[in-house]
Amino acid sequence: MDSIQEMDNSSISQDGVASHAPSSSSSTASRYENQKRRDWNTFMQYLKNHRPPLALSWCSGAHVLEFLRYLDRFGKTKVHTPICPFYGYPNPPAPCPCPFRQAWGSLDALIGRLRAAFEENGGKPEANPFGTRAVRLYLREVRDLQSKARGISYEKKKRKRPSSAHQQTPSLSLPRPRPPPPGAC
Repeated sequence: MDSIQEMDNSSISQDGVASHAPSSSSSTASRYENQKRRDWNTFMQYLKNHRPPLALSWCSGAHVLEFLRYLDRFGKTKVHTPICPFYGYPNPPAPCPCPFRQAWGSLDALIGRLRAAFEENGGKPEANPFGTRAVRLYLREVRDLQSKARGISYEKKKRKRPSSAHQQTPSLSLPRPRPPPPGAC
């Protein structure tokens, strides 16, 4: 329990050095904030263990992609290869040797949290390695690959627009077509 509390009271600077500072907000942090902190600490540890060790200020989109590929080792989502007989089937009837990967949705959420954490830890938005074009393209590629491999389409959620009186546009009312007279077909 002490290690968890110690982790809550530590913050990591841009150089990856932990500094302890008491924090009263850590006990009331939301689940999202806690996950963001854990993800940030994991990424900082990855940079520290990188050969050669890498400072956050030198981190680029390529390093973020390297980190995402590293995380694939711990994935739990079976992604069928195009030569697998179960390619395109969401629930295959038998086991196959296809690799496990991180699910696209997990990677997408992770990048969102890391992108926010970077800026919260003093990074400039224009220098954010988690928001680079390469990272966005990689996520799109993973989504498309997993969608095809599992036979599941990922469609963007449609926003529900609130209806209000001043935003309504006049609709054209077209006459309804008349049904054909009996015996005409």
